[in-house]
Amino acid sequence: MVFDGLPRSAKLVEVGLRDGLQAVSEFVSTDQKLELLHGILDSGVTTVEITSFAHPKVLPQFGDAERLIAEAPRREGVHYKALVPNVRGAQRACATEIEEIVAIIPVDRDMAAKNQNSTPEQLLHDFSAIVAQGHLSGKKVSAAVATAFFAPCHGPIDATELDAVVEQVVDAGADSLYLAGTSGVETPTEFYDGVRRVKGRYSTIPVGVHLHNRNGFGTVNALASLAAGADWIEASFGGLGGDMWFPGDPSVLGNAPMEDVVALLDSLGIETGIDLEAYLAMVRTSVGYTGTPSYSFVCRGGTRQQLVDAQWPV
Repeated sequence: MVFDGLPRSAKLVEVGLRDGLQAVSEFVSTDQKLELLHGILDSGVTTVEITSFAHPKVLPQFGDAERLIAEAPRREGVHYKALVPNVRGAQRACATEIEEIVAIIPVDRDMAAKNQNSTPEQLLHDFSAIVAQGHLSGKKVSAAVATAFFAPCHGPIDATELDAVVEQVVDAGADSLYLAGTSGVETPTEFYDGVRRVKGRYSTIPVGVHLHNRNGFGTVNALASLAAGADWIEASFGGLGGDMWFPGDPSVLGNAPMEDVVALLDSLGIETGIDLEAYLAMVRTSVGYTGTPSYSFVCRGGTRQQLVDAQWPV
């Protein structure tokens, strides 16, 4: 059954090939990325953030962005996104067949400086140029509103600060936006209130959420966001990804594991269109390519069916 207040279906966006691989130091080959992508699509995922157009000297993992997009399978109903860190990255992306480009605008000033060597004001100015470039090229443009609720070294983000950034990206012409839990210590209340507030003010703009998992609330924050009307949830295979600057056990520093999100939604009768067993097969393949085990509960503890099939030790 579906609990009151939750939708009967949910759109899940896979970000492991971008936000996940960003945290992997060894280059994952284009052919390996394509194999993972085929597995992702075969499991039923239809929206994938496939790569980043960061400068290869900054993030060598994405030096094959153009080739990956050119060789990505084109299937009916499948939609690809790519991250663009700046106007130059947007220009590169717009020369490819990518359907949508995503630009990050942190609410927190220090995060903008650390992550992008910029300021929120400059990034918002650049976002207007990215929107113009994207629309001229026939691309959708989405804004990733980072540190939407909590900033490292500072604490909670005031709602008025978040609202000001959201208002500016909407005014700039964003086709959609998402609220990112960049630090992984955000609460269900913060996600619920934030999504409800943004959806209430901008009813025609699709609003998603991007989930990290430092406090273990990733799946709970997914439910809170869906209850508030979020249009999509972003997660990554194996919980791959991570917080690049601050201490903590690597097993909790990444994105919310997609397989845990799927398992939870399946248990509630919320349709995702994703076959969990097929998805887990792709996750097992990814471990061999990244050298990083899956951090999900589903992979570490097993599925319900695996416990049914298990035998007591002799």
